[in-house]
Amino acid sequence: MKCPFCGDPSTQVTDTRENEDGDIVRRRRRCVKCDKRFTTYERIDLKMPLIVKRNGHRAEFDRSKVLASMTLALRKRPVPVEDIEAAAGRIEGRLLAMGERELPSVKVGELVMRELKKLDKVAYVRFASVYRNFEDVDAFSEAVREVTRRSRGTKTD
Repeated sequence: MKCPFCGDPSTQVTDTRENEDGDIVRRRRRCVKCDKRFTTYERIDLKMPLIVKRNGHRAEFDRSKVLASMTLALRKRPVPVEDIEAAAGRIEGRLLAMGERELPSVKVGELVMRELKKLDKVAYVRFASVYRNFEDVDAFSEAVREVTRRSRGTKTD
């Protein structure tokens, strides 16, 4: 593995851990030349479905976009990075399990909202306000009421 800091190919693995599901391996590495440390992740490379955007454009699924949008919604919220990674992994797993060659981007957005709702209610409302393109305060208030109702035990799904 080439060092991302100095480019030297001589690195050593200092720690290796698998996630709970055993499908991702996290390795801490140290560069022999510059002595900097970095983390790499190994995961099975499966063919993800193409994502069909609202305008009809097709793009490859990009896990980093899901992570970036979730991280933005969770900004300054008390949610560990590991939990965000795990949620992104569950989204990826569900998309693969669907077995479809193409999926609408709306499906990805719904899965992200479902995971955010489990992780943090405030992040869920933040994401939903942008994703659902709330036009007014009433739409925003309805999303807050929905989260509040469900967290009190009147869950309907």
